[in-house]
Formats: sequence, structure tokens, C-alpha cells
Amino acid sequence: MAGVGNQLIGPRPYGIRLDTLVRLRWLAVAGQAFALVAVHWGFGFALPIWSALAIVAVTAATNLALRLRKPRVQRVEDREAGVILGFDLVQLALLLYLTGGLGNPFSELFLAPVLISATALKPRTTLVLGILVVILASLIANVYHPLPWSANSTFMPPKLFIVGMWASVIVSVAFIGGYAWAVTKETRQLSNALAETELVLAREQHLTALDGLAAAAAHELGTPLATIAIVIREMERDLPADSPHLGDVKLLREQSERCRSILRTLTSLDAGDAPFDRMPLTHLLDEVVTPHRPFGIEISVETPGGGANEPVIARNPAILYGLGNFVENAVDFARERVSVSAVWNQDEVSISVIDDGPGFAPEVINRIGEPYVTSRVRRSGQDDDPPGGLGLGFFIAKTLLERTGASVSLQNRMYPHTGAMVLVRWSRETFEHNLSGVRAGSAQNA
Repeated sequence: MAGVGNQLIGPRPYGIRLDTLVRLRWLAVAGQAFALVAVHWGFGFALPIWSALAIVAVTAATNLALRLRKPRVQRVEDREAGVILGFDLVQLALLLYLTGGLGNPFSELFLAPVLISATALKPRTTLVLGILVVILASLIANVYHPLPWSANSTFMPPKLFIVGMWASVIVSVAFIGGYAWAVTKETRQLSNALAETELVLAREQHLTALDGLAAAAAHELGTPLATIAIVIREMERDLPADSPHLGDVKLLREQSERCRSILRTLTSLDAGDAPFDRMPLTHLLDEVVTPHRPFGIEISVETPGGGANEPVIARNPAILYGLGNFVENAVDFARERVSVSAVWNQDEVSISVIDDGPGFAPEVINRIGEPYVTSRVRRSGQDDDPPGGLGLGFFIAKTLLERTGASVSLQNRMYPHTGAMVLVRWSRETFEHNLSGVRAGSAQNA
């Protein structure tokens, strides 16, 4: 699961494989050359054969250049593919200009590039190509060489017939192109929905695997942590009051107690709601930030509210863990201050965690929250420290909060401010009523 990410699974991009486009264009070149040769030399119809074959040769040359310039498996992006298809429309219009204009039965081939665009490219590109067809069809409806015919005679279709062919081309391009786009859009939406489902399932499987590891770690670490706590208390009792090491020992005791508290949280995720285990939102925030205050970073808690009564919910370990992880990350990266703010009204409850650190790295900000994606780097002057975490804490916190009905958004603060901001939102109904009946264990086993 370490490789699961947006670069592997996600919505189908616009564009078309170069190999597919080149093969279609070779088919068009072969068909055009065969039709010209058969009509001129096979059936004896007079037409400017060398000029027409030269136009076909230019298309063949551009196709060969595409084949040599790029790998076969590369996708041609929307804009470049639109330019190539537009070139093919102009090339077809030149051939029709030399061979009878819209009176040529092959004028319906104007539909082919538009149809390809409708199924593989953006709607805007298809619209531009459709407009180009209208312009080219209008030009060759009025200016064209006579339709190839038997020797010493010409065939000039009636003007009404040309108008009918013009209308046929335009309607065919509009209707069939629009129909193909609608069908492809539905297919694309289904493909994107399946991709999103795969992402969700991958995250659920990953979290389930981590769940077992967390339970095992909590079980295995309980005994050594208890031993460490006993030894630290003995050391603290034996040290004189003026010892320079007393502060360090007290810090060790506080951190060992914090470790034991974390383990208790992990092992209590399947616990039901205890009596009187409901709390106002302000108390929940106090419980979230209190373990992170002894690290030299100022943490302010602001609850301006929004004119409505303060939300009251059941104590939920998933929310406590998720918000606590965001606060811990903010403290790790902050220079001086972390701000935790809660705003609520009749419809929504939102909690933001803001720090004044460097913010999220631009190259990973859109992927933060996926497993094994982290913006942590080795801090200067600490060469012996590991380069940072794996991003699993943030991933677990985001997933747990989203399971409670929250939406989690990440962004960097606007200039001139620096730092990162994490915003967690719930609907008021979900936050107050649905969460009160949700057991954290259901989040673990979902």
C-alpha cells in the first residue's frame, strides 16, 4: 500500500496516447492516398493528383516526426492533440478543395477529428474544432475545384445540393460530436468514481493494517513503560532539590506519562460511551492541547463562537486523536506560536489549527494526508536525528476525522504570514447528534 497515491490511482486525465493518434493518422494517410490513386488512375477521373498527393505527403511527414520525437507510450496532452487534429481538418479541407468541395462524398470525414476530440479531449477543445469545421466547410462550399468526372466533361452539383451537404456536415459534427461527448462524460464519471472508491478502499485497508500494529505496540510497550515510570520516580525522589538534573527527570516523567496516556487511548478505541462522558467543545479543545504545552511553544485557544449555543458532544477518542495529531505537528514546526480556533453556528462547526512555521512544502501540499507522504526534513544542526516521520500520523488522523463526517482541508497562510493551516469542518447536526451515538470502535472496524 505504500505506493498508493494520486499518481497511480485517480481520475482519468484528458489526452490521447501518441501511439493511438499516430496509428489513426497513418490509416487516414493510407486511405487518402489509395482513394486518390484509384480515382485518378483506376477510374480515369481527372484531378490535380500531384498537388493532392503532396498534401497527403505533408501529413505523412508530420506523422513520422511525431513518431520519432516522442515515445510511443507517451500521452499527447489536450492542447497538443487539439493542434494535431486541427491540422488534420485543414489538410482534409485542402484535399476537398482540390476534389470537388462539399460535393465530394468524402466531406463527411470532417466528423472524424471532432469525434476523436469528443471522446478523449476537453469540451473546450472539441468546441474549437467544431468551429473550425464550420469555417472550413463554409469556405470550400463556395471555393473549390470541380468534382472529378469523366474526360472532357464536368459535373457541377446544384447550389441547393451544396447547401444541403454543408448543413449535413455541420449537423453531423454537432449532433454526433455532442452525443459522443455525453456518452464519454458518463463513462469518465464512472471511471473517476471507481478510482475514488479504490483510493478509499486502499486507505481503509492500510488503516486496518496499522490498527493491528497499534494494538500490538500498545500491548508490548505497556510493561517497559511502566518500568521506566517506576525508575524515573525513584530517581526523582533520590535527587536533591537543588540538583541540576531534577528538571530533566521531571520532563522524562511527564513524557513517560504522556506515552502511557497515548497507549491508553489506543487501547480504548473500542470503548463505549461512559456515563457523564459528554463535554462542551471548549473542554474538548483544552483536552487536545494540554499535552502539547510543555514544549516552549505558546498555544492559544480561541472560541469566538458564532452567536449560537456551544456544541456539546460525547467524548470521542477518534476526534481527540485526530485533532491532537494536528496540534502536535503544528507544535513541531512552529517558531513561537500555535493558534487553535473553534467557530460554530446553527449549521456548521469548524476547528482550525494554525502555526507560524515554514508551512507545507509546495511539492507535497496536495498529497499530505496520504500514507508515506511527509513534509518533515532533517533540522539543521541535528545530523544524528532521523530525517522525519513517514506521514502515517497525519494519514491516520485525517482518516479518523473523515470517518466522523468531517472534511479536512490543508493550506499555507497567505503572505506576509507564514505557516500552515489545517481546517476541520462538520455539520452541526453530525457533530452534536451523530457523533454522540458513534462508538470509536466502529471507526476502528469500519
